[in-house]
Amino acid sequence: MGLPNKQWHVTPINREYRVCDTYPAELLVPQSVTLHVIVGSSKFRSRGRFPTLSYYYKENHATICRSSQPLSGFSARCLEDEHMLQAIMKSNPGSRFMYVVDTRPKLNAMANRAAGKGYENEDNYCNIKFQFIGIENIHVMRNSQQKLIDVSALRSPSMAEFLLGVETSDWLKHIKSILDAGIFIAKAVALEGVSVLVHCSDGWDRTAQVCSVASVLLDPYYRTLKGLMVLIEKDWVSFGHKFSHRYSHLDGEAKEVSPVIDQFLECVWQLMQQFPCSFEYNEKLLISIHNHIYSCDYGNFICNSQKERRDLCIQEKTHSLWSHLWENRLDFMNPLFRPNRSQTEGLLRPSTAPYCFKYWKGLYNQFDRELHPRQSELDCLMAIKEETQQLEEELSLYKQKLAVLDKERAKALYMLKGILDNMQKLWAAPSDISLANSPQDYIGGFEGGAPNVFSLHQKQNAELRLFADRPKNSEADNSDQESGVADFSCHSSGGESLPSEDSVKDPDSDETGSGRA
Repeated sequence: MGLPNKQWHVTPINREYRVCDTYPAELLVPQSVTLHVIVGSSKFRSRGRFPTLSYYYKENHATICRSSQPLSGFSARCLEDEHMLQAIMKSNPGSRFMYVVDTRPKLNAMANRAAGKGYENEDNYCNIKFQFIGIENIHVMRNSQQKLIDVSALRSPSMAEFLLGVETSDWLKHIKSILDAGIFIAKAVALEGVSVLVHCSDGWDRTAQVCSVASVLLDPYYRTLKGLMVLIEKDWVSFGHKFSHRYSHLDGEAKEVSPVIDQFLECVWQLMQQFPCSFEYNEKLLISIHNHIYSCDYGNFICNSQKERRDLCIQEKTHSLWSHLWENRLDFMNPLFRPNRSQTEGLLRPSTAPYCFKYWKGLYNQFDRELHPRQSELDCLMAIKEETQQLEEELSLYKQKLAVLDKERAKALYMLKGILDNMQKLWAAPSDISLANSPQDYIGGFEGGAPNVFSLHQKQNAELRLFADRPKNSEADNSDQESGVADFSCHSSGGESLPSEDSVKDPDSDETGSGRA
């Protein structure tokens, strides 16, 4: 997120977990806030969980901060806490106010006010706008999930029974309320450029849900495999979500159990249904994380805070789930993921209309063995992607072979051209050979340097036709003889006599025969 910067820095005040034992050791607060203000604000907040940074939006400097409810009661106030919120608002130079979002129903917040807790009074805080969201508490969520599990466990339910069971559980209604809260915060940060402070009662259940959903909507990094791991480690593990109590890792009170992170994972799954090309991971990753939250096979989700894990040396005694998932990341990749699409890079704007929500059968019916034969769409897409990769590798190999053949062909053509050029030079060279009794005696010589045998043959045939057509005993012949012209019909150039007129007649004519004899 580009932190620390001029507006935000890491405070060392909680290095030994003295100010807040459920917060992480390193926290980001505004640069203008002093240690005195942090301590005073911590004393005015439930469990000492004072406002601190959760997400920083680099484009416009708006932020998402988180805390617990103030100990305001009906009239109490704290100047240090007011200065803290004022510093958060001023750290965003593009906004003149900030939102304070209470994720609880207003009736619940008012009941807490009667117990000495409650919510911020707008009359005491400068430039804040207060907003209630209305997400139910952990007890309502626990009962709702149990009803949904009972519906999914029915054997061969009728359509009416199934739909009625899903509706009466109110599970999808609660998922919608969490998504609505995340959408409100994401729009406030990205579109309005306004910073937001989020809290519930103690700031480790509904606050974690809403901040995480808003971060997924805002930042494409959290829609990648590594980004989701970072998000859960930051907003859930480090900020003190009570894993041991919420998921019944210990023999404690049953009323502390609640599917808080289950709802966050389902919110992400619902977003994946609306934006199938925007997430690098598939539902197998979400289901694997969900299963290992309850299994305790890895140390990431053991204990309730960072301090407890450090005191029990959990990191040294256990393995990390993230290493296991990263080593097998090919099993969790989404084959439809397109990292360069506009919907992948920017702010997600999902619809929360009732018809947009689906029942997550991949999670709630993952162990149902009576649904054979079945084939997962994800498995089909993964198989197609693997086959496509193999074909692309073969295509690349063939392209390399073609490139080599093209080079060899070009080399062969170059060599052939050189041979032809040498042959043309040899034929064009003048001839030094003098011929005895050459055809020049008959046709007056050659114009070129080398004799053309074909042309010589044509000229000799023309001379023979000329002699054959000459008339017998004509005056022209006598005149030629008298003028001293050599008689070619009687003598050849070599002294041999030429055949007579009778001998050159056609042997098949009527004049040859016994009559002539």
